[in-house]
Amino acid sequence: MSEVKVNFELSKEYLSALELAIEEKNIAFIRDTMEGVNSADISAIFDEVDSEMAKYVLDILDNEIGAQIIEDLEHDTRTKFLEIFTPKEVADYVTEMDSDDAVDIINELPAKTREEVISEIIDPDTAAHIHELMRYDEDCAGGLMAKEMIAVNLNWDIVQTIEEIRRQRENVDRIYSVYVIDDKHRLLGKVSVKNILLANDNTHISEIYDTDVISVETYMDEVEVAAVMQKYGLDAVPVVNLQGKLVGRITIDDIIDVITEQADEDRQLMSGISSDIEEDDSVWVILKARLPWLIIGLVGGIVGAFVIRGFEEEIQTITGLALFIPLIMATGGNVGVQSSTLIVQSLATKSVFSDSLGKRLLKMVAIAMFTGLVLGSISFLFVFLYGEVRLGMVVAIALQAVILLASFTGTATPLILNRLGVNPALASGPFITTANDMLGITVYLLIANALL
Repeated sequence: MSEVKVNFELSKEYLSALELAIEEKNIAFIRDTMEGVNSADISAIFDEVDSEMAKYVLDILDNEIGAQIIEDLEHDTRTKFLEIFTPKEVADYVTEMDSDDAVDIINELPAKTREEVISEIIDPDTAAHIHELMRYDEDCAGGLMAKEMIAVNLNWDIVQTIEEIRRQRENVDRIYSVYVIDDKHRLLGKVSVKNILLANDNTHISEIYDTDVISVETYMDEVEVAAVMQKYGLDAVPVVNLQGKLVGRITIDDIIDVITEQADEDRQLMSGISSDIEEDDSVWVILKARLPWLIIGLVGGIVGAFVIRGFEEEIQTITGLALFIPLIMATGGNVGVQSSTLIVQSLATKSVFSDSLGKRLLKMVAIAMFTGLVLGSISFLFVFLYGEVRLGMVVAIALQAVILLASFTGTATPLILNRLGVNPALASGPFITTANDMLGITVYLLIANALL
């Protein structure tokens, strides 16, 4: 394709014109209007038309562009779309993809179709790469990596190295680094393209390569891989097996997908949604994901109501106590969520391990005490102005205690969940809010009972 139309906008008018062109088999209109359009924009068009129409357009376009469009499709759309393809057609498209993307798409197919697609792949190297990558779980480094990369032998000279780069130019879209290996294919280091171009033809790689190379093992979890690449600012990272042999590389675009998926999962857990769902999922799927924590929140509210009932006489005697129950609950919940969110962020970047647990808890106590002092003083002043000095003292002291407790639960809960292997983001949602609501009401009314 020619120059990319970066400002392409999908409109109802264009969709109508496109559907008419497909019905009339107006190939010239389709090619002209999609000339230079980014594959991601075309995939957005495919989300709006039925599968048969989308396939008609795809058949008109170049296979390389078609492969990019299929990669860019939403998962559900792509799964439905590929149902109308023959195994040979799918094989032709996945052959144009990087091996990691090809495996991701093949794994979305039914088991029988997978075998048929692989059997239709003509290039033996591509088929071998796909077979190898399918052995790995999709959420580890082996499942993320692509086989396409440039590796040169330690003993090669610059001429041999440049010949290898030229040989691989069609397979590798972006050359971040040229990896250096020994005769047993073990990773030794890397060499920049700049150093290769500036060196004399008779220079050997052993003279110019850098031994300082960050790598990850095939079994490393995808979240840990993302943390490594983020920590060291890597655009790509080589993957080695247990013997230290170079087996692939992971590029930044794959890690962005991991980070996005992790952020979506954490956000849903923090919102009280127990599994990965989309807005267009069925009613039953959405209900199953949302109801559990809503029921837990309801139970927490009922328990809180029974706590209040236990102090019914005190509230009837001093009716002003009831006015500040929402204040206590809201403050405790907010402080707990703030504390847990900070810990979850620290766990995600591993920075939580930079300080000892004792130092972190002392820091939490200091912040909670100061926060409680400020908010307690404001609330006391407000109640004092209405002539309720003793009630103002109760509210201020209760706020101090509730903030301290909420800070502790917000800090400790994600750390405990992380230690147990549970996603700590769970602690930032209804779990913390419900727990702190019950604790806040209990502490408030106990303090009121003691002082009033």
